[in-house]
Amino acid sequence: MKRLLLLLSIIFVPASAQSVTPNFTTGTMTQTVTATQTVNETIVSERYGGDVTVWNGDNIEAVDASGISVDIVDSSTQFHVVDPSHPWQLEITTRDAGIVETINTVRTIQTDTVTNTLSVFSQ
Repeated sequence: MKRLLLLLSIIFVPASAQSVTPNFTTGTMTQTVTATQTVNETIVSERYGGDVTVWNGDNIEAVDASGISVDIVDSSTQFHVVDPSHPWQLEITTRDAGIVETINTVRTIQTDTVTNTLSVFSQ
């Protein structure tokens, strides 16, 4: 029984801490954090278009294989000068379907940040 009382008295003994007295009364602390972020970006844009065949002319007529005047041009369209005694001009623009334009954009974005922190403390 004595052992049990001794054991219980050791277990339930209050703990005490040694007090610490700081060596300062007031103070400040400064901190500076500098960060740099670099983003390398590449953008590739492709523009697609359908096939196009257009014509423009002065003193010119477009006719199909049957000899009938047409506005829509295809591979069988023929062009005839309306009045050979006058000047004539013909412009035909043809573009196949597919990529019309490709744009490559390459850029670098750099961001610099500086954070200053001031802490003031006293006792």
